[in-house]
Amino acid sequence: MAEVVNWSELPLDGGSREFEGYLHGSDVSLILVEALPGRGPRLHKHPYQEIFVVQEGRATFTVGEDTVVATGGQILVAPAGVPHKFVNSGDGLLRQVDIHANDRFITEWLEEE
Repeated sequence: MAEVVNWSELPLDGGSREFEGYLHGSDVSLILVEALPGRGPRLHKHPYQEIFVVQEGRATFTVGEDTVVATGGQILVAPAGVPHKFVNSGDGLLRQVDIHANDRFITEWLEEE
């Protein structure tokens, strides 16, 4: 049977909503990002791939030793175990969907808050 989940029902973390798959019978988890300019998570890594679907705006990603700018309509993949972060480097709102290839979030933070 299909489950419908309203965004407003998902936990809010800063400007993002979090969907952990295991809570909904799914093998993947999502973060629905709405970040203001200059905002984004600090350096971290996961034991699984993270796929970033940039819907609107511009983000500067650090993935391992690489720095990549992605804009609305582009997709970026961070390999499992590789440190990564991003920041909204545009002038407006950054909207993206971060797909975690796991049924729950497993994050090792590598920078202090």
